[in-house]
Amino acid sequence: MSTSTFLEVEAKFAVPSTAVVPDLTRLEGVDSIASTKTHRLSAIYYDTADLRLTRSKITLRRREGGDDDGWHIKLPGVGGRLEIHAPLGEMVNGRYEVPEDIVAQVRALVRREELHPIAQVDNERVESTLASADGTPVAEFCDDHVSAWSLLQGGAHTAWREWEIELSGDTPATTVGNPLLLSASQVFVSAGARVSSSPSKLAMALGDSGSSAPLPPFLVNADVDPESPAAAVIAALKLNRDKLHEYDPKVRRDEWDSVHQMRVATRELRSHMETFNGILGGEELEYIESELKLLAGMLGYARDAEVVEERFLRLLDSEDSDVLDETTREHLRHDMGEEYRRAHRRVVATLNSDRYLDLLDAIDALLADPPVAGAHAYMPVPQEEITEPVTEEEAAADLEMVAEGGPGHPVMEVATDGVDPEEDTTEEEADMVAEGGPEEVDLPPEAQVRHAQTPEEVEQILSEHLEQAYRKLMKRHKKAVDNWDNLELTLHEREEHFHDMRKSAKKLRYAAEAVGAATKLKTKRLYNACKAMQSSLGDFQDAVTSRDKLVHMANAARRRGEDTFGYGLLYQRERAIGMKSLEVYAEEVKAIKAAYERLMKSVKENRKEERKKAEKAAKKNRK
Repeated sequence: MSTSTFLEVEAKFAVPSTAVVPDLTRLEGVDSIASTKTHRLSAIYYDTADLRLTRSKITLRRREGGDDDGWHIKLPGVGGRLEIHAPLGEMVNGRYEVPEDIVAQVRALVRREELHPIAQVDNERVESTLASADGTPVAEFCDDHVSAWSLLQGGAHTAWREWEIELSGDTPATTVGNPLLLSASQVFVSAGARVSSSPSKLAMALGDSGSSAPLPPFLVNADVDPESPAAAVIAALKLNRDKLHEYDPKVRRDEWDSVHQMRVATRELRSHMETFNGILGGEELEYIESELKLLAGMLGYARDAEVVEERFLRLLDSEDSDVLDETTREHLRHDMGEEYRRAHRRVVATLNSDRYLDLLDAIDALLADPPVAGAHAYMPVPQEEITEPVTEEEAAADLEMVAEGGPGHPVMEVATDGVDPEEDTTEEEADMVAEGGPEEVDLPPEAQVRHAQTPEEVEQILSEHLEQAYRKLMKRHKKAVDNWDNLELTLHEREEHFHDMRKSAKKLRYAAEAVGAATKLKTKRLYNACKAMQSSLGDFQDAVTSRDKLVHMANAARRRGEDTFGYGLLYQRERAIGMKSLEVYAEEVKAIKAAYERLMKSVKENRKEERKKAEKAAKKNRK
């Protein structure tokens, strides 16, 4: 079923039943009334039993009558509400089913819950099309006489009148839009109207009848002291969770940069959960982290294809690209676009899977009833023992077979069966073997096991996570620099060390963000330094990924008997671009080191101050 999308920018006004519509040509930018029609509209609004759409400021209705009858869903957006339409459809087994294309827009919220009628709104509408001096429609004015019924328990009938003015076509994007709405407010208020305090007709129809509905899982607040460390941690994780909800429908609609942003949100959430280990803990946390890694890996396939396609298009517009033959140019223009579309279809299949919905449920459950300290212990882990057994790419590869139509479809329903994370040899584990195993670290008895119960203990635990992330980054920095001129390694192996550095910078950045959110430590300088390195090394890695694709395409062209000169030319250009990105690397390492040392100095000063307070309190107690 096809859908259409609009940006709705409007203003609503409550008016007495006896009010007279003013002269609409007094509005800024309106020269004439092009047409006037009367419609009789009847809409049924749908939601879940816990009103998760309504509570998220989303409305879903099936409306008959008027020029745009059909299914409508309205979503919050920047500068207005995004409105998506689908045809009315036919009744199935005595009821109307919400079209799947519409449900997809709110799948991350609705999940497996049934959508059922919650209100009926009938409306006698007098609609006037307002036009500019050249006859172009600029707005629609509606004089609505509304009669509504809440279908919820305790619901009632209500009636009211309201005026709406909605910008038409491209008007929201022009300089005409805002002055028109401002003048409408002035003219309408002078005619006896007032700006409506209700966000929608649905809210008016429901009245207080929705107050008895249960809270949806993602709105349940944890029963923790709002001043406690756990409360700050949960608040930080909720922000990450809400980003997943925000970008899910954008990815489904294939909005620009949405795959990238959802991947960032996924990785941030996972990284923050790792950083908060010791304040939160338990098997459920580990399960969520594992599932988030799978999701990020699947998004990574699409993101890589998206990035390379953009780079190829820029390369085609660059100097000397005119020497490329037309066949090469066609492959560069279209092949990566097709690869992205395939990857995007796999991502959407993942977002439609039960396993993905299980993940969203698990995140909500954890935030509603967090396994806070006291139930779970924290033990500092020696840096040499910190490993990442399965990379995102490896995890996503386990799912790719299913995305292509293998057993267990849809995608996320297949676990990584047959993959034992402990058997995967990572870079750190290989180092441990070469160096004779992990270094023994003697911890004082009081540090063996402890719980984060005070702000000071939270700061201590999180600063230790920060230290672990920093030590890992500096270890990878040494390896990257020491091996850059090691010709016993392939170019790809040497470059991979800088890719590892980028991942470490990203991890340290996320850790700094988490620490800043949950403590009073000022981590912004370290966060920004890591972000700068992540950006430059990201440019470097994008060039490496692009070169890999060019090699693959050149080999395919050779097998087809086509000219491969152009691929080699662009390969060398990407190599030069990548090397340019590394020119700032040394300075960025210095910036991270300086920011980290400054932060750790602050941590030590805080600990010293806390010890003084403790000693003072102890002396006072002895007296």
